[in-house]
Amino acid sequence: MNFLNSEQSAWRDTVDRFMEKEITREYIRKEDEARTYPYEGYEKIAQEGWLRLLIPEDHGGYGGDIFDYALMCEGLGKFGFDFATAVLVPTFTAMNIVKFGNDAQKAEYLEPFMSGARRFSISISEPSAGSDAASTRTRAHRDGEEFIIKGQKLWCSGAAARNVTIQMLVRTDPQTEKHRGLSVLLVPNDTAGVDIRRLPTLARRATGTTEIFLDDARVPAANLLGREGQGWEIITDHLELERIAVSAAYVGNAQTAVNDALVYAHEREQFDRPIFDFQVIRHMLADMQTQVDAARLLVYRAAELASRHEPCAKEVAMGKLFASETLQTVSRMGMQILGGHSMLPASDMERYFREGMQSTIGGGTSQIQRTIIAKGMHQGLG
Repeated sequence: MNFLNSEQSAWRDTVDRFMEKEITREYIRKEDEARTYPYEGYEKIAQEGWLRLLIPEDHGGYGGDIFDYALMCEGLGKFGFDFATAVLVPTFTAMNIVKFGNDAQKAEYLEPFMSGARRFSISISEPSAGSDAASTRTRAHRDGEEFIIKGQKLWCSGAAARNVTIQMLVRTDPQTEKHRGLSVLLVPNDTAGVDIRRLPTLARRATGTTEIFLDDARVPAANLLGREGQGWEIITDHLELERIAVSAAYVGNAQTAVNDALVYAHEREQFDRPIFDFQVIRHMLADMQTQVDAARLLVYRAAELASRHEPCAKEVAMGKLFASETLQTVSRMGMQILGGHSMLPASDMERYFREGMQSTIGGGTSQIQRTIIAKGMHQGLG
């Protein structure tokens, strides 16, 4: 059964064809191997106008809903989650400007973002603040018409690319309760006193993830997003959209892992017949496809609820949990089906596997998602 209407199906097919013809798996593989940011692919997407999808029409965007966005994210993840990240991070982070930015910030940032000239990154984690993001120690204090920032941030994806404005969670009031003393500042990545270093991580090789050192970096007070002390509200709102986006991209990547394994199973012959003829391989593939379909439906449910502005923290966490663990599982099984060939970059499966290992950590670990789900279950008893 197809749960998409004709327009949604056409949109999903459009993104899929674009990835096949304009981006290609060879391009994504090349950028991964070279650890280079996919500027060319990003520019093609900007030229298609897809960066405008979620932005409201009165801000120059297309006014699409979150379900439309999830379908795009699914397609962008087709040949690897890392490439999708290069587009997803700026797009879901731009919505913080839409929701919490003032008129001047919207005028300054949104049109350059939609044209592809300006990117966004989100900086939440620190060496001592990962899942416990409210334990942020990076300090920003007001000095006249500027904020002075000092501290260290970690795992900030895409922050080292050209023309990036980082939305950075900082502590502006160390005296109050930790969730209320946080703010978000807009920090251009070329700001003096900001030292950004790409990390040699297992996954996220092209988009890159970074550590950031801030040594009395100064930004205008006008770069405060929302109100001072509103940081936790901004970040928790942000994470819901981020998790829908990444979950959809996990599904897109997981489906390709299954497809690639299926093709290989028909082409590879052992004992005078294709290995697909062996029941053990058939059953592995059947389990893989079943899990991907289940993940897709969970993500679609979360996206549909979010597009209707209904409370869906539990459903979003379910989608993120299951989709990330599905990518990890099916890519591992794909490695087993491809055997020794899976270890070669040309097979692509090893890239899917590496990104699957990252998927249950980034954007909130599987353990955090289970905690959110259990909290929703508990509240449902009331």
